[in-house]
Amino acid sequence: MTLKLILHFMYPTLLQISSLFLIYYIYTRISLYRRQRAFKRSTGSLSPPRLPQWDPILGLDRFREVGRDLKNHRLLESSSARFAKMGTNTLEVVVLGRHIIITTEPENLKAIQAVDFKKWSIGRRRMEGFRPLFGLGIFTTDGADWQHSRDMLRPNFVRNQVGELNKFERHVGRLIKRIPANGDTIDLSPLFFSLTMDSATEFLLGGSTDSLLRTDEHEFSIAFDRAQGVVARGSRWGPWAKLFPWLFDGNTFETDRDIVHAFVDRFVDDAFTKKQTLAQSSEKKDRYVFIDELVEQTTDRIRIRSECLNILLAGRDTTASLLTNVWFILSKRPDLWTSLQNEIAHLNGRAPNFEQLKDLKWLRALLNESLRLHPVVPQNSRQALEDLTLPLGGGPKGLDPMFVPKDTIVAWSVYSMHRRQDFYGPDADVFRPERWLDDPVTGQKGLRPGWEYLPFNGGARICLGQQYALTEASYVTVRLAQAFAGIETRMEQNVWTENFNITAVNLGGAKVGLTARP
Repeated sequence: MTLKLILHFMYPTLLQISSLFLIYYIYTRISLYRRQRAFKRSTGSLSPPRLPQWDPILGLDRFREVGRDLKNHRLLESSSARFAKMGTNTLEVVVLGRHIIITTEPENLKAIQAVDFKKWSIGRRRMEGFRPLFGLGIFTTDGADWQHSRDMLRPNFVRNQVGELNKFERHVGRLIKRIPANGDTIDLSPLFFSLTMDSATEFLLGGSTDSLLRTDEHEFSIAFDRAQGVVARGSRWGPWAKLFPWLFDGNTFETDRDIVHAFVDRFVDDAFTKKQTLAQSSEKKDRYVFIDELVEQTTDRIRIRSECLNILLAGRDTTASLLTNVWFILSKRPDLWTSLQNEIAHLNGRAPNFEQLKDLKWLRALLNESLRLHPVVPQNSRQALEDLTLPLGGGPKGLDPMFVPKDTIVAWSVYSMHRRQDFYGPDADVFRPERWLDDPVTGQKGLRPGWEYLPFNGGARICLGQQYALTEASYVTVRLAQAFAGIETRMEQNVWTENFNITAVNLGGAKVGLTARP
């Protein structure tokens, strides 16, 4: 039988199947529309305002804009400009066929992260994008798996662990030795990333990468950084990143992933060996190590490795990015440098203890202001598990309750929200730490923000390592300021420019000239 005859007999069948499929598709769309319309009527909610697009179906225009903004390091800035142009704090866009709602309304974030927490997921793209490197851990799971991670990790970030500042001192000493004392130019940013990698691996794994002692970069650090970039792009672009890996620098991912996993697996094996040795003797642990506590709670080696990598991501990158942003600002503002030196003068060069560090209110205001204007995690999102409403964002002005269909991604721009003048005043774009402090002359209270300030998320998924990151950043800043009397900027760019991967850090780093104390 020829192909022509086969097609002749099959054509009516194919036509029938196609017709049935079309009818079914139209039926499901009409049913969905009716169900959503009924839900909106019963809840009094409205759809959010739409961003005007010449391609409202696939959103190829928005895809092109996002790619251009990422390349030009203007994604966050463009997002803020878009809210200002629309005159609303919530809008809906279409990107590669996905409808995404973006908001800067604190009440919406409170509903997503706290009030209706169980009705939201971190989203399939984040899970699928992050898991090849980070496995099943606290940042890559929902539901029971996430709760298990949370319960297992929470005891490891109690006050007595975070407050052991001596664990930072050795690494800070190495950092200071790497900095020229005669004012020669040095970029502090890569040193901060080495420092936090060293301290984080010692805290988590019981063995430091000791990258500050190296003149060459450590293989693990290189692989970890490169693999992070791939999973970030995978989470952002989904299947496109897998279909066209050469466009997203994904060709070395499997090699980098294997290097990262093998490095951590050695410490997992050591932790189980140590556990067995201690069980057979009367010896006690000589110091606290994060991974040693995990092996007491589970025998799943892959899960232990995954949890360590999840926390390493947060502990290392968050602190290093914060330090880079803070020291970029300090180098450009002599007034801030003077204020910092004045506050720590009473320590007379001695390393502060935890209580003394907590009492440095101006330093905390400096960190808070950096996290406000340059949040380390400037964007985040969740995916609706069912049809939902949010308090604000619906209607043409975004002032009515907002309808969110099931499976819709709702993203929020912390970067834009932290610049809202109705929350932070007409000088919201100005770096001014004093806004966080009480004024003893006028009696005016400093900022006491709620959900409008979210550098570490909120609700059930608030960052466990928040206090660890702030403590390490504070301690490092104090010890550097004690070691050096003068600072000069050596930056080519005068303004902070985003380098946005998983976290956001100043593109040009923190190039400075530091002079030691006489």
